[in-house]
Amino acid sequence: MTGIAHLGGGLGTIDRLSTAKTRLITAENVYGAKGQGGKADLTKEPQADVEKIGQHWDGPNTCARELGTKWKVRPCITLLAESTTTIADIDGPGAFQHIWITVDPKRYRDLVLRIYWDDEATPSVESPLGDFFCNGFCTRVNILSLPINVNPSGGFNCYFPMPFRKHARVTIENRLGANVGGFFYAITVALGDVADDSAYFHAQFRRTNPLPYGEDYVLLDGVKGQGQYVGTYMAWQQNNAGWWGEGEIKFFLDGDGEFPTLAGTGTEDYFGGAWGFGSNFSAPFLGYPLGACDNRPGNRHGLYRFHIMDPIRFEAELKVTMQAIGWRGEGRYLPLQDDIASVAYWYQTEPHAPFAPLGDRNVLEVI
Repeated sequence: MTGIAHLGGGLGTIDRLSTAKTRLITAENVYGAKGQGGKADLTKEPQADVEKIGQHWDGPNTCARELGTKWKVRPCITLLAESTTTIADIDGPGAFQHIWITVDPKRYRDLVLRIYWDDEATPSVESPLGDFFCNGFCTRVNILSLPINVNPSGGFNCYFPMPFRKHARVTIENRLGANVGGFFYAITVALGDVADDSAYFHAQFRRTNPLPYGEDYVLLDGVKGQGQYVGTYMAWQQNNAGWWGEGEIKFFLDGDGEFPTLAGTGTEDYFGGAWGFGSNFSAPFLGYPLGACDNRPGNRHGLYRFHIMDPIRFEAELKVTMQAIGWRGEGRYLPLQDDIASVAYWYQTEPHAPFAPLGDRNVLEVI
């Protein structure tokens, strides 16, 4: 038996034998090499593997000065100011099974996560770190979903299976004009054959601030290839008083023109709630974990939906939009001009169309 069918893991396959090889990439074993875990040395000079991958070397953890190697000598790294650090660089075939990261919440929008598959020139995943893990606005909130799980006090976990055939590279860009210390990470990898019908994981961040009057918010556009849409996260700041969630989500599939194949019934409906939410919740596939329900201007709302049981499949192209609709006098709809950001998650065949520019630090800043 090969590891082909089982790299994604899950309770449905946990009992099945596989030839896949498990590896763990951390600051103490930057390449996840066999028999090299916890091998960081108490040296002032950078170790060979740290130097090769290009990470900054802080020197050894002084807490381990009496105990030495094997005693948590390099548990985390420092991200240098205005620079990009590689945290994973591994040959395939294989799949990322779990990604765990934690860092100061103030840096959730200053740090940009990117993932590249098979030596591609442009990333398949590009998002501020916090938003990727459903924590927008530089505000830590617990998330109890299946693919994205955030626990006290700021433990980011991602369980989306991420297969790759030739190579995988993960980077973190620090856009802050100062070093960011205390960046912890651990990436679990299964090395083994990848099934022919396994697609590549993608995620893209977007922000429009403010949304132009009378326009729909675009979550995703320009996707070319076959695949399935599997998740939405939105960080939504309302600029008007009153209820803000009358809008419909729309999925334009495979040549749809003015009208989509799939159109929802309301914003809170799409995220699994009803009648204006009324309270926060976090569930396995959908949630409204952040937001006040008094509908005052300036309120910030966090919402997610993961299409794990109901993926939205497309054969050649995909566009996703969300209307922003509130209420004005005399029972009339009001097109909103809110500050809206999002992360779209999907799988597709490669090559993918290059993403639109992310924007500089000021474009992403929480204000």
